[in-house]
Amino acid sequence: MSGASSPRIQGFKVRAVRVPMAEPHQTASGVITESPLVLTDVITDAGVTGHSMVFTYTSAALKPTADLIRNFEALVKGDALAPVDVEQKLARRFRLLGSQGLVGIALAAIDMALWDALARLQNVSLVRLLGCAEKPVRPYGAVGYDGVEGSVKVAERWAKRGITGIKAKIGYSTVHEDVAVVRAMRKAVGESMAIMVDYNQCLTPVEAVQRLRVLDDEGLTWVEEPTLAHDYAGHALVAREARTPIQCGENWWG
Repeated sequence: MSGASSPRIQGFKVRAVRVPMAEPHQTASGVITESPLVLTDVITDAGVTGHSMVFTYTSAALKPTADLIRNFEALVKGDALAPVDVEQKLARRFRLLGSQGLVGIALAAIDMALWDALARLQNVSLVRLLGCAEKPVRPYGAVGYDGVEGSVKVAERWAKRGITGIKAKIGYSTVHEDVAVVRAMRKAVGESMAIMVDYNQCLTPVEAVQRLRVLDDEGLTWVEEPTLAHDYAGHALVAREARTPIQCGENWWG
């Protein structure tokens, strides 16, 4: 798809939106009341438009992210609809600045929309375009930083909907409070429910090791981001000391 006859990028349509959450989602770092999203359309001369959606974490980053995507339009307008080629071109352009932070989010929005457009052009799903087959993905339900009573209520709601896994935000003042939430949910939804927990990076590596030594006996599927996302050595320490699998990578840049 990189020849002269390839469909070409005509332009972008970018919208910044703030979507209120039906229920505020509380974490150890604060309460999330809305989803700040940037919606990007990549329009091609083949009559196909690719779509993407990125989450900017805070509404303060909405306009800057949307503006970056709009500014990047001039760098690829007229280029072939070839996601790999465009990604490599933009990576070279921003090599010195780096591809993390808002720049990374903006580049990801463009990249996803390009792949979506290419899949639509070929009239196949993206997973097929990438050489794989569609298959079911097991979902889990999110449980906020809601204390024992609130966590149980949400966990039961997910169980009634047929969801077989839940992930709860923890990181309370003491590990005993963390354990109380996990045990209360387990009692409410049974042994067949997979339970994961997420610390949202709120512990030091030493604190994480201490808490995991207690949580190791609770049958958790994983513990997510017990310490700072980019503290690779810290996560390695926790992983060595804990029996429960450690999950991280959600907040890595690359």
